Amino acid sequence: MYRVIVPAEGVAEDRATAPTLEEFQRQLRAFAGTDFGIHSPRWLSRFGDATRQAERYRVGRVFLAGDAAHIHPPTGGQGLNLGVQDAVNLGWKLAAAVNGWAPDGLLDTYHAERHPVAADVLDNTRAQMALLSPEPGPRAVRKLLSELMEFEEVNRYLIGKVTAIGVRYDFGEGHDLLGRRLRDIGLKRGRLYGLMHGGRGILLDQTGGLSVGGWTDRVDHVVDTSEELEPPAVLLRPDGHVAWVGQDQRDLVGHLRTWFGSADD
Repeated sequence: MYRVIVPAEGVAEDRATAPTLEEFQRQLRAFAGTDFGIHSPRWLSRFGDATRQAERYRVGRVFLAGDAAHIHPPTGGQGLNLGVQDAVNLGWKLAAAVNGWAPDGLLDTYHAERHPVAADVLDNTRAQMALLSPEPGPRAVRKLLSELMEFEEVNRYLIGKVTAIGVRYDFGEGHDLLGRRLRDIGLKRGRLYGLMHGGRGILLDQTGGLSVGGWTDRVDHVVDTSEELEPPAVLLRPDGHVAWVGQDQRDLVGHLRTWFGSADD
């Protein structure tokens, strides 16, 4: 089986209506010089290159996520991941507000964190669409980019963009892990992600000397070690992003208040 994409003859009145095989063959001959004898298509569809983003993800009690917040061409298959991460980012914050422990401003961090991520995805899908052009200029850039991707650092950077592994929320200056989603590292008791199914915060403590007293209804204290984790301890939000790195208890308490509200008496 092969997948082939060609520019349409024109803008369709209804993009939900699939192109005909004959239309597809005409465009294939126009751009490739042959239709390669194609027949018996499994699937024909249209897509556009509309790229839009809402200015605000929150207005009062109304929040936008997924395709309601942003649309873009399907290049790179990034739309599902982008929308799901919107939902995961917003979900635990809404739960915190419903359950009465959300600190001031927590719901506003949804727009602050996710809007720039979507803007970056829109930019890279625009770039990918430009590279699909059969014109000489984009073809030359595509050739150059393909050569640059032979360098491991460039390849890793672009993979991080498309897969969203490279997303880092702005939590200020600090350790390189701060603001990033911690990967599924191995612990003595198993894998990290197996401990996150409850949708709670996690203090992963390799020292055994820290405490989440006052926040035990919202944060799990996991005393364990990992050969894959260099810092002595990390505080993870329910979405897996690192909210604090260190080993000072007083500093930890300040970040617990920032992300998980006031301590229980």
